[in-house]
Amino acid sequence: KIKQNLATIKESPTFSAPSILFRMDQAAQLARISTVVADTGEVELIKKHRPVDSTTNPSLLLKAVQLDAYSDMVSQAVTEAKASAEHNDKDSLVSEAMDCLAVAFGVQILKIIPGLVSTEIDARMSFDTKATVAKARHVIELYKQKGISQDRVLIKLASTWEGLQAAEILEKEGIHCNMTLLFSLCQAVQAARVGATLISPFVGRITDWHKKANGIDHYDVNDDPGVISVREIYAYYKTFGHKTVIMGASFRSKQQVLALAGCDKLTISPALLSELAASTDKVEQILNPDQTSDSIKQLKFTESSFRWALNEDTCATEKLAEGIRRFAADTSKLESMIRGVI
Repeated sequence: KIKQNLATIKESPTFSAPSILFRMDQAAQLARISTVVADTGEVELIKKHRPVDSTTNPSLLLKAVQLDAYSDMVSQAVTEAKASAEHNDKDSLVSEAMDCLAVAFGVQILKIIPGLVSTEIDARMSFDTKATVAKARHVIELYKQKGISQDRVLIKLASTWEGLQAAEILEKEGIHCNMTLLFSLCQAVQAARVGATLISPFVGRITDWHKKANGIDHYDVNDDPGVISVREIYAYYKTFGHKTVIMGASFRSKQQVLALAGCDKLTISPALLSELAASTDKVEQILNPDQTSDSIKQLKFTESSFRWALNEDTCATEKLAEGIRRFAADTSKLESMIRGVI
């Protein structure tokens, strides 16, 4: 019957193969040219959208544990932390419970997705390479205790100079890193130099800053500073053959997502994934690996020249600091919830 129905469709004067293809929703079309990552810590939403990878951060975890479906995960993390004889004082117990909570969400997510989960290191360590490395190693050890290979985990680090130095150490140990809070080319260039597995340039936050700074309510997508930033990084990476994966993040609209179709990976909120799934309009591939340029100058940074380049980019400087503060604040809120259970 299926063959007969297909034959009937093909004989129809209105049939065309491309039209059938374009009836595929935009989320499915996009998944053919970019790896789609779910930007959420909510397991049920990940089940719904079935992305390849998923990424979390303290803000997403804070939101998730306030939902009834995940409220018991805090007490479970505390119980698990208490089972470790190494944590006798309350502060170290809270810290361990925080790590257990992050890993617990990661483990649940990895039961659903075929790819990788990103787990973020405490933002308050963003300027401490040694502490960051130690915390990352511990998180990976907790995953291993749960039977999860480190090859399925990305450690998320803020793209400060210290975070990038930590990434270089961790990558040499086979611990893969996702450089987050990335708003500038200098951060992206240094991430590639240290061998980071992946970067997450924050499209929407760049756009937000420029709207406020310039008193503009709306940008045409091709003039959008956030979109332009990722396109610039993409062209640089492809021109110089960098293997670090580019994952566009922090999208404010479906139009921003589609303007970067073809980017290595795109991490998208459930709300925007639903919006993409509701449309069958054609998705055009905007970025492809052949987009190299002889006019792009290769950049190299020392610590001082990196700090100067970042300093000269007002948007990147302000948004990096703001992002660290926000993640730190949400981490503190999570800690307060855990202290209430201990």
